[in-house]
Amino acid sequence: MNEIFTSINEFLGSIFFYDVFFGTIEGASMPFIVAWLIIGGVVLTFRFGFINVRMFSHSYKIITGQYKTADDVGEITPFQSLTTALSATVGLGNIAGVAIAIAVGGPGATFWMILAGFFGMTLKFTEVTLAQIYREKRPDGRIMGGAMQYLSKGLETKGYTRLGKVLAVLFAFLAIGGSLGAGNAFQTSQALGALTERIPFFESYPIAFGLIMASIVGFVIIGGIKRIASTAEKIVPLMVFVYLLASLWILLTNASAVPEAISTIIHEAFAPTAVAGGLIGVLVQGFKRAAFSSEAGIGSAAIVHSTASVKYPVRQGMVALYEPFIDTIVICSMTALVIVTTGVYDPSGEFANLVASKQGAALTAAAYGTVISWFPVILSFSIVLFAFSTMISWSYYGERSWTYLFGEKYTLVYKIIFVLFTVVASITSASTLLEFSDLLILGMALPNLLGLYILQGDVHRNLKEYLSKWKSGELDRECIEKGVCEPE
Repeated sequence: MNEIFTSINEFLGSIFFYDVFFGTIEGASMPFIVAWLIIGGVVLTFRFGFINVRMFSHSYKIITGQYKTADDVGEITPFQSLTTALSATVGLGNIAGVAIAIAVGGPGATFWMILAGFFGMTLKFTEVTLAQIYREKRPDGRIMGGAMQYLSKGLETKGYTRLGKVLAVLFAFLAIGGSLGAGNAFQTSQALGALTERIPFFESYPIAFGLIMASIVGFVIIGGIKRIASTAEKIVPLMVFVYLLASLWILLTNASAVPEAISTIIHEAFAPTAVAGGLIGVLVQGFKRAAFSSEAGIGSAAIVHSTASVKYPVRQGMVALYEPFIDTIVICSMTALVIVTTGVYDPSGEFANLVASKQGAALTAAAYGTVISWFPVILSFSIVLFAFSTMISWSYYGERSWTYLFGEKYTLVYKIIFVLFTVVASITSASTLLEFSDLLILGMALPNLLGLYILQGDVHRNLKEYLSKWKSGELDRECIEKGVCEPE
């Protein structure tokens, strides 16, 4: 299995990780797909007037249900779509991914992760708004939306019918691969790595863990988006609360070391150690891990947000911009500070074996264990829960992409493949799966961002109309008449 994944990685890497500097800068390499994400986030943030900042409080009111109307159409609530999308992002990307970024790129990678999260808020707003604009209701009542839809239908309205279809199909194939890789195999592998520290049985019989996870995941995903959303709505807030509470406790315990950790992060963001690969190297690590963590610009979360029940497409886009904020700016930053203040990322230190093997989840558990001796036990089992929540959400992304390509009647085939992949992942190396996951997830940004560039005018027009109604008080009157909000 490792040889198969290695061959796939080499092929995809030659395409998506092609150096845009063409080797002209000694010791520095900027992968094409990372540059693509950086430029996209910056351009759209300026294009929409820093929507990620100026509509932040209004977005919160939408999330808390203060702008419901009788005209809302969808399968799940805006809050359920947010928690389902967060269940796919808040997890091992925050726990394992941050540790790996710091181990490979040094503490400075944290700074670039936070910056990527900031620009990622606008990317997420844009893709989710488009998903709402171009979603369609199927004969069976289910909604088909996401990048596949706005790439095919949206580009068709601009006269790029053939290009739109090609990009939509490419995205769907990459999303299916991403769901099996990052959304399944990587989650299983990292969860297994953390759990074997507590239950040695799984170290000898890893396939047993794969079979258990496959059974539980299979039960939930067979029930479709409503069961997935209902499950995510219950476990995501609890997971985030417990994790942040433990992080705060450790940072308060190490309060004297926090200022130095922040100083180290900022300093090494611009003057990284040689091990980190220079400024470009640490920047690339930060943006790669941020993309893997928040999925902003990837187009995956747009699939579930397209099912949210709202009247205005922009409204759900505003809900979605909270994802990178919660996932990357808040949770990833907390994890990074814990890792830096405890010093477990040192490649020559006590946990050098975990750093070398890229066992990010186990490394983070070790960091928490330096202050709360018993917490790694809880974290190890929490990691399994994080992995599970990510898997059920990504199964939906993959299933919708599969359905787009092959039709509704073949969705069960995908679900069976997804469950089988869980078992395969339990007997494959973590390093190989990490590279495979990176390539597929980042690869989705290629067709997705091209679509965002071409269709940004649609988002701008919808945003302008929405802001006009908001400033005139029309949106407040809509909900005040139904007694569900207070005037802003």
